[in-house]
This record gives sequence, C-alpha cells and structure tokens, in this order.
Amino acid sequence: MGQYTLVQGRPVPDYPQLPPQALRGRVRRITEVGEEVLHRPCRDVTEAEFGTPELAALIDDLFATQAAAEGAGLAANQIGVDLRLFVWDCTDEDGVRHVGHLANPVLDELPADRRRLAEAGEGCLSVPGPYRDLARPDRAVVHGRDQHGRPLVIEGTGYFARCLQHETEHLLGRLYLERLSARARRSALREMARRRADVLARRAALAAALAGE
Repeated sequence: MGQYTLVQGRPVPDYPQLPPQALRGRVRRITEVGEEVLHRPCRDVTEAEFGTPELAALIDDLFATQAAAEGAGLAANQIGVDLRLFVWDCTDEDGVRHVGHLANPVLDELPADRRRLAEAGEGCLSVPGPYRDLARPDRAVVHGRDQHGRPLVIEGTGYFARCLQHETEHLLGRLYLERLSARARRSALREMARRRADVLARRAALAAALAGE
C-alpha cells in the first residue's frame, strides 16, 4: 500500500484501515441481479438533499456495507436506494488507496489518444461469487458532487478507473454482466448460484465483526 490515501481526490497521510464512515454506518442487505432497483436508472440527488443528515447516514451505511462485503465500490441501488450516489475504497496498481463518495456522477468521454482498453477480471457485489475478464478504458474522469453539494472531479487509472466506471454504470441501471457475451454471462450466473451461500455467509460474519458482536 502507498504512503498516503487519496480521500475525495486529495492526499491524506495515515488514513485508518477502516474509513470512519464505516464505523458510524450500519450494514445493509446488498441487492442482487434480477432485482428491479438494479435494472433501472436512479434519480439524481436533489438540491434539498445535499447537506442533510439523511444523506450523510446513507453514505455511512454504504461504507459499512462495502467493508463487510470486502468490496472496492458500492452504489446506492445496491442497498436498495434509488439514488445516484456511490462510494469507493480501493487500492490501485501503484499502491495508492482511494476513498470517497460521489453524487450524480457523469463519466467524461475521453478521446482515444488519452486512453486504451485494458482487460482484467471484474466482479460485482450484486453478483456474489464470479469474476470475468472484461475490457474497459484504463482511464476515467468522473464529474459529480460531494455530500454537501460541492462540485467534485475524480480521476482514476487502471483498477480505480474500472471501479469508477463500474459504479457509475450501476446508477444507470446496468451491471457488468451486460457487457459480457451471452455465454460468459450464463457461466457467471451458474457460478453465482454455486457460490452465493458461501459468499453471503462470509459477509454475515464480517458484518457481525464490524458491529462488535
């Protein structure tokens, strides 16, 4: 791991292993492929919702749920909330840890000379178990707002770029499975059926540990 963490895109030294939000939040059930909330576009966070205790609590719950599921990112509709909001906590190939949240994200369309396709294994907390190779641009720039409504631009390369793209697509009602061939998608769903119980049991144990039970 690198010597610093980028929190909301800014370097922070000595960041704790567990984000403070995860300690405040409660672990919620993660929705799974096939549930309606995952397959339709989410609504924007409104001006009236920015800066509210309810939005802050939702971010805390997303971090707690993500930590218990050992995820790199989590979108609001993955805990059943129809809102364009996601959080992340992932380490890139250079050992730099990225932590943050973003509301109403919009991915930039990057010119071809500023990106290349990179193929790597990708999974999803709403598809518990399988990973499949998937090509995505190796760079991402996402515009949005923080929980107080302030404009925010987050840039990522490699694995973090993949995370930003994956979570933004969740809020458009899309899962990574839809980018796979029909054969690969069927294979992933069969693997999910085999592994789901074990994955959910591990999440439950981690959630109990997070809650101090």
